Amino acid sequence: MTQPSNASCVPRSVLGAEYLRHLARHGADPLELTRHVFADDLVTVDHQGRFLPSPVFISAVERRALATDLRLVHGLLTQLPERLFGGDTTALARSVGMTETQAAVVRRAAKAGPPLLPLAHADLYRDTDGFKLLELNITSALGGFENADINWAMLQHPALAEFTAEHRLGYIDTLRGIVDTMFAECAAHLNGDHRPVVALVDWPESFESHEPRLKVMAALLDDLGIDAIPCHVGQVREEDDGRLEVDGRAIDVVYRFFLVQEIVSAVDGELVEPILRAVESGQVGMFSRLDAELYGNKGTLAILSDNRHRSAFSAAELECIDRFLPWTRQVRRTATDASGQETDLMTYAVAQQQELILKPTLLHGGSGIVPGWTATPEEWRESLAAAMDGPYVVQQRIRPLPEVFPADEGTGFQELFLNWGVFLADPEVTGEDGYNGCLVRGSMDPDAGAAIMAGGARVACTFHEISDSA
Repeated sequence: MTQPSNASCVPRSVLGAEYLRHLARHGADPLELTRHVFADDLVTVDHQGRFLPSPVFISAVERRALATDLRLVHGLLTQLPERLFGGDTTALARSVGMTETQAAVVRRAAKAGPPLLPLAHADLYRDTDGFKLLELNITSALGGFENADINWAMLQHPALAEFTAEHRLGYIDTLRGIVDTMFAECAAHLNGDHRPVVALVDWPESFESHEPRLKVMAALLDDLGIDAIPCHVGQVREEDDGRLEVDGRAIDVVYRFFLVQEIVSAVDGELVEPILRAVESGQVGMFSRLDAELYGNKGTLAILSDNRHRSAFSAAELECIDRFLPWTRQVRRTATDASGQETDLMTYAVAQQQELILKPTLLHGGSGIVPGWTATPEEWRESLAAAMDGPYVVQQRIRPLPEVFPADEGTGFQELFLNWGVFLADPEVTGEDGYNGCLVRGSMDPDAGAAIMAGGARVACTFHEISDSA
């Protein structure tokens, strides 16, 4: 493998550059680096065999900074009802576009159970100014939970194993952090008298496509001493004593994969009512609570970003908001521009079309997104008009820096643009700093808008420095 000669192809990561030189010295074939990953049936289910031929690396300084910023933003989001809405979670839910049914569910959930522990998945790009937070998905329904298995499989290649040992690199078992959070949040229902029975509960429609993923999680949880049952809401039955069962087995915890956005109508509310009732009565635990997605809603990021609310935050909090969050606004008639001045949003967004992206506040996985730079002026205006006063935000476009990877054909290099999926957990639960692993998605298209698998993106695991370099 020859080293890159084009100066523009030098990766930002010092460790990444050193790793490319390490591979060149060993003459390692990039295709061999992922051979053990492709052989692992569990990790190929979700990622469809789309793996990058190299991991990525995070320095100790970057890891600590990311963990600090994400913990702060998570805390601010969960404090929004108290800081801006007089403690009224229903008012916050309405402000970010939830229906009355969803707002009622959120209100009930917020009153039930212990405090919500930090658990989230951040979507970030890295530009010339550092990492930028595009979204913070606060929920238990997190994809990429098996990323540690990708790390393990890639370490079967001696070139990577040698490099990680030489540079004191490690990785986090994201699923272990999630499970530890579940045990902490649902401690009253997981007392150790028996192997806990956990229902992995999805929504009926999405269960049809997600069942293979839930079976993967069930297999991984079995290794951790948990009996997990993949199912959907309609398969959960309420017993006479108020407890819940699936396939005749009483369950201790509802591990929630269904989303608030799926509870739209009164009929949907009735479908989920037995679960809500059992949680409220203390018969079962729920992980995570249904109000978690209120704080992970894209609309709450817009509220945090909006200049109108700066008086609610300290100088240190504002420094993080200004540096870490791209300009994000709810789609309303008026908004504050990048300088904090009141402006007509339609006029501003039309003028800034090439620099903005339109997103629905509740949908996930890139659904409903309209990048301004891919739309015609007419399409952009129509999209904005349709979104006006609805559950949508507009967000500043972030241009991610390219990172260099070995080329797939075995010689040379390729530039890819990365979506960094960093997991967050409670430091007091995991014993770490809050960083709970990272799964990266890479695309050759810098204007993809969202690096999602449907768009051809591929995944890579992440290794981090265990300590600062001497």
